[in-house]
Formats: sequence, C-alpha cells, structure tokens
Amino acid sequence: AKPLLTPGASILTLSYLGGVRVIPNYNMAGITKAALETNVRYLAAELGEHNVRVNAISAGPIRTLASAAIGDFHAMLHIVEEKAPLRRNVTQAEVGNVAAFLCSDLASAVTGQVIYVDSGYSIMG
Repeated sequence: AKPLLTPGASILTLSYLGGVRVIPNYNMAGITKAALETNVRYLAAELGEHNVRVNAISAGPIRTLASAAIGDFHAMLHIVEEKAPLRRNVTQAEVGNVAAFLCSDLASAVTGQVIYVDSGYSIMG
C-alpha cells in the first residue's frame, strides 16, 4: 500500500473494546481486533517517516448489519447505556466525526493510536 500513499496520508481502521477486554459472545472477533490494533502501532512506526499516519477508532456498539451476527447484541447496547459515563450508546455520526478529525490536518500529530468513541464505557473497568 505504501506506493499508493502520498505524504500526509492517513490510514484509519475500526476496532472494538473486545480487542483488549473479554466480551461475552465476541469470541474470535476479539482476537482479530487485538491483532488489528497491534498492526496500527507497527504500521504507524513504519510509515511515520513517510508522513503517513495510522490510527484506529474503537467504537461502542452500533446497530449495523455486522452487529446482527453477535449473540446478545441488544444486551450489549443496554449494558453500555447503564454503565457508560454518558449513559447512552454512540451514533454512526459521532464515530464519523472522529474519523473525519483523524483524517484531517487537525490530527496531523496523531498516529499509532486507538481512539475510543464509546460514551466513556471503556474506562469503567
């Protein structure tokens, strides 16, 4: 991918809390998210000299086609609403806003990071 990237480019991926914490019914997806987040850090280190930034967004649960495959997904939504400091789930627009920021020049010094967009749920232990 490096030949396709111009200086100042930004690579962004989506992750989930299941990459760093056991989430019931998330199973193998958690292992792949952990590997994805590790790749973000290694790629950021490798591509930084070319002024290419690499980051991830770890979004809270959002109703999507992919979420339909997760057992007890509605229970996950309810738990976030109860335990997150903001007492609500995030929206696709909120995740999109953070993505736009990370891909913009406003985030020109941000690389190798996993940014949580989950109403604060990830800090609740």
